[in-house]
Amino acid sequence: MDRQQEYVLRSIEERDIRFIRLWFTDVLGVLKSVAIAPAELEGAFAEGIGFDGSSIEGLTRVYEADMLAKPDPATFQVLPWRGEENGVARMFCDILTPAGEPARSDPRGVLRRAMDKAAEKGFTFYTHPEIEFYLFQNSSPEDGLVPIDRGGYFDHVARGTAHDFRRDAITTLESMGISVEFSHHEAGPGQNEIDLRYADALSTADNIQTFRTVIKEVALQQDVLATFMPKPLVDAPGSGMHTHLSLFEGEHNAFYDPAGQYQLSDTGRAFIAGLLRHAAEITAVCNQHVNSYKRLWGGGEAPSYVCWGHNNRSALVRVPMYKPDKGGSARVEYRALDSAANPYLAFAVLLNAGLKGIEEGYELPEGADDDVWAMSRAERKALGIRSLPNSLREAVEIMETSELVAETLGEDTFEFFLRNKRTEWEEYRAQVTAYELQRFIPAL
Repeated sequence: MDRQQEYVLRSIEERDIRFIRLWFTDVLGVLKSVAIAPAELEGAFAEGIGFDGSSIEGLTRVYEADMLAKPDPATFQVLPWRGEENGVARMFCDILTPAGEPARSDPRGVLRRAMDKAAEKGFTFYTHPEIEFYLFQNSSPEDGLVPIDRGGYFDHVARGTAHDFRRDAITTLESMGISVEFSHHEAGPGQNEIDLRYADALSTADNIQTFRTVIKEVALQQDVLATFMPKPLVDAPGSGMHTHLSLFEGEHNAFYDPAGQYQLSDTGRAFIAGLLRHAAEITAVCNQHVNSYKRLWGGGEAPSYVCWGHNNRSALVRVPMYKPDKGGSARVEYRALDSAANPYLAFAVLLNAGLKGIEEGYELPEGADDDVWAMSRAERKALGIRSLPNSLREAVEIMETSELVAETLGEDTFEFFLRNKRTEWEEYRAQVTAYELQRFIPAL
């Protein structure tokens, strides 16, 4: 038994933890959980806990049903909202086959494989997400969605519910060892943003899953409705998860070159070129719901076009400004991700797209200095600026032909994801919407 496992067992005894929740994520990004008693934990560390994997979305096929959930002791944290007495803790799990091999369709394993590939090239992959979400009143369905306030970007709403909400959420996150960098009111009514401090991509993905749970728990405590739906309101901005990406070689930031344009190294430029060339292919993973495309094409600084720029917030990829003497902060920001994405799969395809650019020596096109949304179609065409997919159907059709995404996700996950998203599109397409009823019933 290693030191981390010993620390967990000792902490459980000292803190009177009665239940340990083993967390893992299905292919669609939904958090799953099974509780075990402390007496079962040593066995779980040694052999894992068996469960029916065929009952979890996309995890395995019926004739390969038996799977093992093996807890990662490095992710041990007490759940503060469960109270001090009869405490509850959680750990994330890696999913294994009965033979002890990593399950090919475990999203955490998908990201780990991509990070291992980067490590073979000497890189460690770091991410820093800016997570947006909406808070609505817990009103009756007849009232529709009623935002908790009418605030806007960076507004200080006197005695606002959002202040207390963000404070309680951040206090809970930090008590679980998850560092928060910024928090503020976003542009939409009732819309908020909390930014997590950068960490390696696997830790960040675990933190995002914990973050979503914490936000929902605090919402229940405060009798409000929290949602990560990409575009809940027609006339307000959608909720994105702009994510800052960087590669390190040991202590050195591989994206930093003091002599480069914008102090960006050749490695950083090739990484951006990979993100741009493969952007359309990875969009279905980064924006996996039919509603995601109403955010991407709904304005409000959502990126619709494949281009990059220095501090240009209309671009898909942005190179943020940073202090010249802080080369360690060199990074790129990918702006298409939304808050409902599966972070494990999304980070995996982003990493592999960037690595492909480095491996193949992709040339970075000219950056976009102007507002891309304000350009005409002819101007964008002249500059070679392509569009992102404008619907889940288009995104899935493009992803279907992508060798990069197929290789990253693995055959089983790739096929399940495509099948599930085709079904989602068909179900969505069959709906008769309120818009259609309002427009056509009186007129036709």
